[in-house]
Amino acid sequence: MPLHSDDPKSVGGYRLVDRLGTGGMGVVYRARTRSGRDVAVKVVHAQYAEDAVFRTRFRQEIEAVRRVSGAFTASVVDADAEAVRPWMATQYVPGASLAQRIRDRGPLRDGELRRLALGLVEALREIHRAGVVHRDLKPANVLIAGDGPRVIDFGISRAAENHTLTETGQMIGTPPFMSPEQLTDARTVGPASDVFSLGSLLVYTLTGKGPFDADSPYLTAYRVIHDAPVLDEVPPPLRVILEQCLAKDAADRPGLDELAEAFAAVLPEGDPEEPATVTPAADVHAVTRPGRRLRRRPVLAAAGTVGALVLALTAYLLGPGWAESGDAKTPGPSPTSRWASPPSGWKPWQTTVFETAASGARKPLEAGSGMTGSDPECVVEGDAVYCGGDGILPVRVDGRSGRTVWRADTAPTGTERSAYSSTVLGVRDGTVLVRQTLSSGAPVQDPSFLLALDADTGKRLWTREVTHVELDLALVGDLVLAPEPGSRTATARAPRTGTARWTVEFPADHSCERTTTTDTHLYAYCVPNTREARTAIGNALLVVVNTTDGAARRLKVPLDATLLGEYGGRVALALERAPDTSIDSGFTSFVLVDPDSGDRTTRKLSELYEGRPTLTDGKVLFTESSGRVTAVSPRTGERLWRVRTSLEKPGTPMYDRRTGTVYLVSSSGRVAALDEREGTLLWETLPRTAPAYIGSFQQRAVLYGGALVVVISDGTLCSLDPAHPERKPVSG
Repeated sequence: MPLHSDDPKSVGGYRLVDRLGTGGMGVVYRARTRSGRDVAVKVVHAQYAEDAVFRTRFRQEIEAVRRVSGAFTASVVDADAEAVRPWMATQYVPGASLAQRIRDRGPLRDGELRRLALGLVEALREIHRAGVVHRDLKPANVLIAGDGPRVIDFGISRAAENHTLTETGQMIGTPPFMSPEQLTDARTVGPASDVFSLGSLLVYTLTGKGPFDADSPYLTAYRVIHDAPVLDEVPPPLRVILEQCLAKDAADRPGLDELAEAFAAVLPEGDPEEPATVTPAADVHAVTRPGRRLRRRPVLAAAGTVGALVLALTAYLLGPGWAESGDAKTPGPSPTSRWASPPSGWKPWQTTVFETAASGARKPLEAGSGMTGSDPECVVEGDAVYCGGDGILPVRVDGRSGRTVWRADTAPTGTERSAYSSTVLGVRDGTVLVRQTLSSGAPVQDPSFLLALDADTGKRLWTREVTHVELDLALVGDLVLAPEPGSRTATARAPRTGTARWTVEFPADHSCERTTTTDTHLYAYCVPNTREARTAIGNALLVVVNTTDGAARRLKVPLDATLLGEYGGRVALALERAPDTSIDSGFTSFVLVDPDSGDRTTRKLSELYEGRPTLTDGKVLFTESSGRVTAVSPRTGERLWRVRTSLEKPGTPMYDRRTGTVYLVSSSGRVAALDEREGTLLWETLPRTAPAYIGSFQQRAVLYGGALVVVISDGTLCSLDPAHPERKPVSG
């Protein structure tokens, strides 16, 4: 994957080349030494760098990997646990993960399966000899190299003699590949836990399914503890071995030396391209140690014990409650280890953008006739939430408590809500940048202004008129791009002072109302102003502006497209079908445009997609009014997943890259959380307000640290913890 615009250029003297992936702890890059050798560099996420417990765990990780030097693990090259953002460089292993290999080509065949099983046994032997338990052996942590597998990511391993980090009750691991003791008492986890994980991994490798698969992490964890593994598709001789690896009691699992002998006996060295077989060796019925027989334990305990364990596991994995929808229970939160912690001192809260402010204009504008909704839009900066909307004076709300700090006194005296609108563009250099529009009721374009407000007080710093232009205001890096009235130019200005830095000219007789920005570029989608001109010209223009100096170039792109953003170094557009008057237009293809050369690649969609498209890291999400969400690959045009929520008229999805979660908000304030990779519905909440008026789709969520701030169309704001969305808020 290419580097992101905010990625560093180098770490610890290693030049970063591209991204290898992102996990819960950090980002992994492919980097290059001065001599030209490739290494893998893991850099921890910034939010964890100040966490003393996390730094301790990262130091343990470094020491653990340094102590493991087997042929089937990736050795440490360099590390700095004391850096501002701690990092570790390891041997770079070219090759896909086992998870990717199975997704691309299906279950492994004889030769591959033998090399994998024996290689993993050897890797675990070396890991355990070093006094380390991996604790998260899963397909994503196994790389398939040309000379055999490599076990990576000791990020949640621990030295066997150090128990301090697992005595706190934290769940460490991935439920489908965790052992029962990891879920019930992490302090008892030892080398046998990795044997259990190896058994689960090999079942998945053989069948494409885990032995305890279920529709939710809770059910999966329950099955790991209570149910017999599902091994129907595993060949009989190998089934006996894996059944013992998956014994509930750690003492009943085989050792690694016995496993190596058993796998060597039943897994032939056949051609990897031949259909998979397993040697039906008559003398390999079980892996046993001298004087010990495999002991089969009852799967279910007495009803009272089962009930107690279920309740304990529910509390452990899901927190104190489930979100409900109507009379039916919806999926509860995933294990709390998925979620980031809310900011210190934060509590769930609910308020509105019309609450009395502590300073500035303490009261909101008077409600005028014809007001149907407010459609607030909010941004988060530091500990503050800044909002604007129809009839809403710019307002600052405290992110921890929901208290209204100030309301800007920017509207002329006597202005009613129905005649006023504000949009908060963002916050730069301690300055809140706002577009303000005043409706006169006359048949002329309403006057609009760019306001710069002090973020601490809400006081106005400077104003520029931006009326009679057909270009969006936009933030470009650390500047604000403001159109110049009566011309086709826009000027990038310093947020605090309004000082001009550079100007850029946009095409005449075009409307450039769709823009998207990165740290280095602004992209504007510009279409001819009239139907006749669109017919005559036959194309739109994509204006690519360098945010450093304003240098711009114009590229021809198709008409009737929606600008999505940047994807893999290209600009992605979703091409619509013939003009449609409905809110949810149909889309037929993706167009990827090289911003340097203008070269275009078109990907035909596998079906006609309805809904409003939104680009996440590697998917386009089509969100429909009915609550259905479909993820499509912009690279191939193929559907990746589809899920139906019970939300009515959900707004624009918000993607949290740290947790891999997509959040949707309905017009009544119902919130749904989806797993971005699989599309799994994680949880839904109850409504917060009455459903909004027809046509409202502004409702959405924004991140405040590990918490969510939910913005609802009627002006309601609330904040919740994604790990415990059912907790009741306090009044702001």
